[in-house]
Amino acid sequence: MPEWLVLTLAMLAACSVVVIITLLRHRRAAEDEDPSETPDVIEYMTMWIGVVYAIVLGLAIAGVWEGRSAAQDNVRAEAVALHEVSERVRVYPAEIRERIRDDVNAYVGHVVTTEWKTMADHDRLTDEGTELLDRLRRDVTDYEPRTDFEAQAYQPLVDQVAAADQARSARAESTGATMPGVVWFGLVTGAVITIGMIFALQIRRTRRELILAGLFSALIAFLLFLIWDFDAPYSRGLAATADPFLRLFPEVKG
Repeated sequence: MPEWLVLTLAMLAACSVVVIITLLRHRRAAEDEDPSETPDVIEYMTMWIGVVYAIVLGLAIAGVWEGRSAAQDNVRAEAVALHEVSERVRVYPAEIRERIRDDVNAYVGHVVTTEWKTMADHDRLTDEGTELLDRLRRDVTDYEPRTDFEAQAYQPLVDQVAAADQARSARAESTGATMPGVVWFGLVTGAVITIGMIFALQIRRTRRELILAGLFSALIAFLLFLIWDFDAPYSRGLAATADPFLRLFPEVKG
């Protein structure tokens, strides 16, 4: 099911629940009930519940957005390191140079065509990707420089391979959901309590109040969906992409 359809259904469901419960409550209310006589303490509690929940939502959105940005930075760092390897190796003999560049292209091609789909579907990296990177490391580190010029390029090449490996490890840690289950429990429970306080205020069945109550519940549903969408940096709507690899290695087809 498309994510935009899930969002639409969630917002409509939230609006419908609030409106239906409000209408049912109004129908069963006593004839002498005065909605304007809401105790001040309930209004005070409702205000603070809304403020606290808004802060929690803001922190959750900031956290998952930061995680998504960090995931994209890891991809960029990995792609740049591999591109540096491919460029710096030009001082090596032709046979060694082509072998290392073939290793880089094979690894990048696997990442953008196979491993990226595995991350999105199964929240993990592939063993083949690990093997390809290990082969690149062996080819870089096992070469013995023959000239001073090659010797000067050797250590930076080793460092760039290490940087790519580190970025890959960070990418592995970013796959899957990042929000703990207890946080989701708090977010959903807070949404139920916050929306439930609408009924504690004894809203009436006027068009204005029903519209405001429905929009308020739809907004909370949208924010929860936004957190859920950002929670898995590589597999959902506004996910981190493999564009850094494709820009630096245009010969690789994503």
